[in-house]
Amino acid sequence: MVGAAAMSMRQASIQNSAITDYFQSEINFVAQVITDPSKTSTDNYSFTARLLNFEADGQRFNLRTPVRVISKGDLHLLPGQQITADATVIKTNEARVAALLIVNKEISILTQPSAWASGLGSIRQGLRDNSGSGDAGALIPGMVLGDTSKQSAEFKEAMKRSGLTHLVAVSGANFAIVSTFVLWCMQFVIKRKNMRVVATAIALICFIALVRPSPSVLRAAAMAAVLLTAQFGKRSSDSLPALGFAICAVVLGDPWQSRDAGFALSVLATAGLLLLAPRIQDKLPTHKKLASALAPPIAAMVFCAPILVSLSGYLAPMSVVANLFAAPVVAPITVLGFIAALLSPIAPWLTQIIIAVIRLPAGFITSIAHWIAGFPVLTIYKGMIGFLIVALIAGCLTLFKKFRKHLMILLLIIVMSLGWVQRWPAGDWDIAQCDVGQGDSLAINLGNNRAVVIDVGPDPVAEDKCLKSLVVQEIPLLILSHFHADHVGGLAGLLRKRRVAQVWISNNRDPQIASAMALNALKDSEIITVQKGLIAQVGGLKLEVLWPEANSRSFEELPGDGSAINNSSIAVTARTADWTLFSAGDLEPPAQHELINLVEAVDIYKVSHHGSKYQDEALMRALSPQIALISVGANNRYGHPAAESIDSLTRLGTQVFRTDLDGAIAIQATAHQMYVRKSKSKIRLFYWS
Repeated sequence: MVGAAAMSMRQASIQNSAITDYFQSEINFVAQVITDPSKTSTDNYSFTARLLNFEADGQRFNLRTPVRVISKGDLHLLPGQQITADATVIKTNEARVAALLIVNKEISILTQPSAWASGLGSIRQGLRDNSGSGDAGALIPGMVLGDTSKQSAEFKEAMKRSGLTHLVAVSGANFAIVSTFVLWCMQFVIKRKNMRVVATAIALICFIALVRPSPSVLRAAAMAAVLLTAQFGKRSSDSLPALGFAICAVVLGDPWQSRDAGFALSVLATAGLLLLAPRIQDKLPTHKKLASALAPPIAAMVFCAPILVSLSGYLAPMSVVANLFAAPVVAPITVLGFIAALLSPIAPWLTQIIIAVIRLPAGFITSIAHWIAGFPVLTIYKGMIGFLIVALIAGCLTLFKKFRKHLMILLLIIVMSLGWVQRWPAGDWDIAQCDVGQGDSLAINLGNNRAVVIDVGPDPVAEDKCLKSLVVQEIPLLILSHFHADHVGGLAGLLRKRRVAQVWISNNRDPQIASAMALNALKDSEIITVQKGLIAQVGGLKLEVLWPEANSRSFEELPGDGSAINNSSIAVTARTADWTLFSAGDLEPPAQHELINLVEAVDIYKVSHHGSKYQDEALMRALSPQIALISVGANNRYGHPAAESIDSLTRLGTQVFRTDLDGAIAIQATAHQMYVRKSKSKIRLFYWS
């Protein structure tokens, strides 16, 4: 309650800051960097800063308000440096900052970092540079310093699904390992126990400075102090009061932690280690050392399960196995990596030797992560529903101790049965609309684990996940309708362990950066620029290109960005003996209208431009589809799909399916009779994915 009150007061001061009066305005600002710049998914750099002053409308305002800065270009900034730039002020939903500053040009550096900041920065950079390439090289900075900048999206997803993400985030475990190592070293130098504890505390303060004193790091330090109290205290009962004190200290020092899910997870995981792990260890009918290794991850998962489900929507039972295998090498990697980082500025050759030693166990962890990630996870509703389901199950198992074994067996049978019945795509499929968020990706089954794919969505992880579910291993033909990021951004996911024989692209290569990156990734495939009139046969599938024309045509620009690019999208008709499909990327009404006399009635229409309001109703009538597929992200900021577009399709008697509500959609067709299978449903409580 005290933390919530403190947070309310701080939030009020932020919301009343002078900068909030200048949303959507251009300003010149001076700020002090708080956090290291991190690269975003859009190749920008993001960091928090303390806004010192800004000028707008001929006025100068002096203040000390936290803001988030977004800038293009590779930034080499360290905490403490002062910068200046011109920026646009944007309203933000982030509670900790007053505004979002979008830098218009370049950032100018006003002050150089302190010797202390430079030294710490060189240590971090040294470890990053010497850790090597690949997933193993990306894992080491994460395990030692919480630096995940080198990790790919695919590797991050593998770590998440395997339950190993905590290894690459500075946690209480890092502090416990480092403090234990320092205490062990101090016994050879300092005789008095009290002085060793003081020296260890100083070392931990330096470690906090090295990994950056972010809210999550300070939280982890507090939880580590609790675990150390439990380990070195004379009474086991000391641990719970220590945990309570740590909770109070964290919330009072940083009130926003009171509504931070990460804080709740840290507290629950620590409580699980203190309260449940010893009981599990005593009751496990295994070897003592094996029981001591199994108990901590099981206890942490049990205590954290309700919140984990509410956040991610799934539980990974195999994470216990992953943590069991990874546990023996975590401490050596952390300690040796820490030593390597400290030596990197003065003896890089010695750092490289140490890194060479720990790359083998780091590679072992990455292999475990990718292996475990291939196992299905138990998927449950996100949010409050998922939280209540898991909390209810845990409550029943606690209250009805007498029938605990029978209840667990019954629960296992129910979960496995529901998982089997509700699996997706659940057998044969002909057309599948992948759920890739705010983007497009559609697969056409050719048999023998082969498929034609139209667009790859914005997210490599989502694209790979969908194609894995469909068991697509080879792609004879990939059609990239146009080069907007929501249609080509997921290319790396499609190319993961899959070969693409041929690629169709349109004659419009804008945006240039996106097209260059995509074509470079596909350099081993045959790339064909297609135009109206091309007819091809791929297996039993007949494809006809209806758009674009050989010479690009200019149309009246529509509201919003990129209509010229949208109107160069590849429009294609696909036919088999059992079904017909029409797909046209993001074509807008002017180009859509040109196709009215070229199309016939189809069974399936992949609705253009995510079901936006920019649709040609005459084309819809000419297509008269049985089924309309709309690929769209949940709660997207564009308002897709538009109600009027859905109404137009409904009036034609078309069944409309949309990925934000229905998830991934699989269609099986026989003699133009459609059977639809959705990955989401209101009655799905548990399923494996």
